[in-house]
Amino acid sequence: MSDDPGRLRLVIVAPSLDGGDVGETYSAFRWVEALCAVAEVTVLASVRHHARPLAEQLPDARVVTWAEPRWLYTRFERFNAQAKPGLGHFVRRARAWIAAEQAAGRRFDILHQILPQAMRHRVVWAGLGIPYVIGPLGGGLDTPPGFAAEVGGGAGLGRLRELDRWRLRNDPWLRDGYRRAGLILGVAPYVGDRLREAGLGAVPFRPMLERGYGDAMPPPRMRDAEPGRMTLLHVGRAIRTKGLRDTIRALALLPDLPGVTLVSAGDGEDLAACRREAADLGVGARVRFLGRIPRAQVDEEYAAADVFCFPSFREPMGGVFFEAMAHGLPIVTAARGGPDFIVDDSCGLKVPATDPQQFARDIAAAIRRLAADPALRLSLGQGSLARLRSFGTWQDKADTMLGLYRDVLAGRLT
Repeated sequence: MSDDPGRLRLVIVAPSLDGGDVGETYSAFRWVEALCAVAEVTVLASVRHHARPLAEQLPDARVVTWAEPRWLYTRFERFNAQAKPGLGHFVRRARAWIAAEQAAGRRFDILHQILPQAMRHRVVWAGLGIPYVIGPLGGGLDTPPGFAAEVGGGAGLGRLRELDRWRLRNDPWLRDGYRRAGLILGVAPYVGDRLREAGLGAVPFRPMLERGYGDAMPPPRMRDAEPGRMTLLHVGRAIRTKGLRDTIRALALLPDLPGVTLVSAGDGEDLAACRREAADLGVGARVRFLGRIPRAQVDEEYAAADVFCFPSFREPMGGVFFEAMAHGLPIVTAARGGPDFIVDDSCGLKVPATDPQQFARDIAAAIRRLAADPALRLSLGQGSLARLRSFGTWQDKADTMLGLYRDVLAGRLT
């Protein structure tokens, strides 16, 4: 770590941070890794017993960790991932550590709580005398009314999502933690909409994608340009909201395009229903269900596909879009949530999520348009690469964050 007095002294709060993980945890790690190049970084994190020591993963940061109770992630993994019952204990330890450091004369300029991402966890950094930033926050998307019957209201952990919006309006501790923030980041503009709906619109807000891209991207292969022949790819958990069932229904609406096929990579509770639906609709031979496959095989499927079709209609962000863009794939998705922010007209076709019947028809129309126009597929594929580059590298994100931190300290944000 540097002792340069001109560098910001940054405290990053990131429970469960691990560069060997996936999703938002991996993204947060890459942010922290990049921030180490532009600031003096102290990381406060919880860790799992089997993970590689975080200090080894982040040699340029000062790392302070506390072990997560083993029973939380060995017996109650799903519950721990969503409810995070150990978060309160971690925060108490983190606050006590910061207070002890301050009492010993150490100064911190700004605190950034980068994890957890969901908008259901209280933020309790007021009173330490350090301005703080939260996010990027995500989640809290509801199910479109027309899909409620098929998705269901959820049970158990699924109820947490239903409580998020209510708590933003009514939980005084949650609201106070947000209200005192110097800046809230959101994975997409809809997060700002949620804050305004909850009466928190006065807090400075900036949409910022949680993902960046590496300096090297795989070169997209030259794809076949034969009209009427096209391989669609869907990558993600097979749950109702991810749109796999809708893609299958759309395929069934294109009986005159037998050369259009679908590959599904991912497992989940809706996979069996999707298999049955494909068989019942007569498109079983045109859908290849791979289930959960290794990362290297997923990359092979991206490279072999012609179109990434992922019409997830309750998607807060969607890291798979970055993967598809890196392979130069045109995209078909829902005009809602994170996908509506990530995908624009230069790289994909977006359809409104109204009800299952209309959704399938609109997806089918988008697929038909791409199948009939290889030149459009090529143009949108090139647009995907350009769109991805426009989001910036991880280091670009760190440089942007450094400017935002300074804006928070100077009171320049509104």
